[in-house]
Amino acid sequence: MNELVRRTLAETVALHQCVMDGDLRPVLEAADTIVRTIRNGGTLLTFGNGGSAADAQHVAAELVGRFQRDRAAMAAVALTTDTSILTSVANDYGYERVFARQVEALGRKGDVALGISTSGASASVVAALDTARERGLATIALTGRDGGPVGRAAVVHVNVPSDVTARVQEVHRTLLHVICDLVERAI
Repeated sequence: MNELVRRTLAETVALHQCVMDGDLRPVLEAADTIVRTIRNGGTLLTFGNGGSAADAQHVAAELVGRFQRDRAAMAAVALTTDTSILTSVANDYGYERVFARQVEALGRKGDVALGISTSGASASVVAALDTARERGLATIALTGRDGGPVGRAAVVHVNVPSDVTARVQEVHRTLLHVICDLVERAI
């Protein structure tokens, strides 16, 4: 049991180190894109599936509420939270459209869409990023593995290069906290 704990922590530390030693410009670009959006009265729309849905909700909560500083609320919406919308759109249009349809309804030119996918292959995230781009929203992808179609669907692509979903999610959470910190400091 001790060895499992040590091995898991070592893998997490190693992946964090790998990302830290890599190109950090996409992380800074993601934060800058969100800052520009918020300063100009826009909204962050964020989405993902499974654990990435939880991360989408987490980042929206950090910006609407607060991360580390008391400040004015920032406009952020997780498109993962309304079960009536999710299930009606999935039923009527197919699951692939659950986030894209919400981007159509809520997204405005000048907003930013943040899609999160540990696999980089989530069709629902790709469809939403494509819809966002077509509607004039800025697009950010936070991915794992090689980024896949999700990474290619966004202008700003933050990638965590691992095939292990749990390790990717751990680094995603850290990167989202860094982005929230950068956004909060800038605003």
